[in-house]
Amino acid sequence: MCACAALHAEVALDPIYADHMVLQQGKPVLIAGTTTRVDRDITVIFNGKRAKAIIHKDRWLAELPPMQASSRPRDLTVEQGADRVKITDVLVGEVWLASGQSNMLFRVDEADNAKDILTAAGNPLLRVRHSEPRPYLGKKPFPESELKLLEEGRMFEGQWAVSSPGTIKRASAVGYLFASRLQKALGVPVGIIDAALGGSEMICWVPERKLRQEYAQVLDATWRESPFITPWHQECVVGNLGENHLSNAHPFQPGYLFRTGVAPWLKMNIAGVIWYQGEADAEIPDAAQSEKLLTDLIQGWRDASAAPREDLPFIMVQLPRIKDSSKLRAFWPEFRELQAKVARALPNVECVCTIDLGTANANVHPPNKDKVAERLAARALATVYRKPVPSHGPQFLKARVDEEDVYVTFSHAEGLHAADGKPVRGFELAGSDGQFSPATAVVKGKTVKLTADFVDEPVEVRYNWAVFADPNLVNRDNLPAEPFRAKLKP
Repeated sequence: MCACAALHAEVALDPIYADHMVLQQGKPVLIAGTTTRVDRDITVIFNGKRAKAIIHKDRWLAELPPMQASSRPRDLTVEQGADRVKITDVLVGEVWLASGQSNMLFRVDEADNAKDILTAAGNPLLRVRHSEPRPYLGKKPFPESELKLLEEGRMFEGQWAVSSPGTIKRASAVGYLFASRLQKALGVPVGIIDAALGGSEMICWVPERKLRQEYAQVLDATWRESPFITPWHQECVVGNLGENHLSNAHPFQPGYLFRTGVAPWLKMNIAGVIWYQGEADAEIPDAAQSEKLLTDLIQGWRDASAAPREDLPFIMVQLPRIKDSSKLRAFWPEFRELQAKVARALPNVECVCTIDLGTANANVHPPNKDKVAERLAARALATVYRKPVPSHGPQFLKARVDEEDVYVTFSHAEGLHAADGKPVRGFELAGSDGQFSPATAVVKGKTVKLTADFVDEPVEVRYNWAVFADPNLVNRDNLPAEPFRAKLKP
């Protein structure tokens, strides 16, 4: 009934505000919508607070003061003259956005422990806002109905729902499991918003303002021919739109996914972002290009956010392992490196190592999403919420050469050991000829001593620098050492 009334009202809320939603605690609560009467005041009422909206043309925005978390369901009401719009069962807590490509879109009911997840899904303090991408992305033509939706920007339509076996089946497995862990650890309501698309490249998620500043060449009709678009994506665009509709909107168009799936949420105020993407961009072997794209994406999201520029936490999943020798995966070690590099360079950006969590085959969609979500949640609890939770595996700190031996020291390396009790695997050394040889590794406290029989004067060291790795070096929390490569100095 509320929805029907809103259709005929002069004032309306934006679609992201709906029954069962969660509002972010501890930050100004921003509420927005539209109106047909710009000459009448608009008031937003929630939790005993009232805020008068600023009206500009047909848009309005109201700001309620920061609030503490509350599990008490409340109504949020918008009033303009005799018109009233109300949403119900609104909580206050932590709100996170889960975005990226197919491994973030990967559904709960596709996970290898789906039955157990669904059985335990009933939780009134956990709310899910699942956005089902509308068009199927292959190489077949889009029907006229889907072309119309894309033109209208209706790519990620969904609704808020209370977590239950029936409401989370198609939600993001990583997103849901991440939010479930946060809710249990923090004891407050948590809302998780998923907006992801399989096969999407980073350029699709970069805000238009950043595109105009840094990537003007992708804003004209020839965007699909740019170096940021892989051949497979180019073929999809032509197949989906046909030669006569190539000027139409497409999900792979630069900036489109940000505009339709991310921008509205950043204006609302949220706690942070979890990001699982890279498989598509890693098909383009250009580390400098991908590093800049990822940096600009994060900074562009922060520029568009209601929060101050560096206050929006951004936690990404580093590409895992995959047993695939095809050309498409050859650049994965370099892509993992640039992900870690961006995380080190930007404040409040984290890169979660999953080198041990991929597949032992060519499946690019590992079905075990529980461990990925566990590590994302641990990193959020440790860095955003300052909880004493182990969240880092050993990270390369420094290396030195002593005659023919190399000593590599790690941070986050308390209790450094081989998880399976076997010799440590994955280290290689290279001499001036650039040829790498496997190195014998011996753990000494937080340092690993390396020796390679065929390398007399080592100049470079690397660890698990491979598309597929079989790592076993972990710390006392059994978190894996991150892959790396480094030049050596005598």
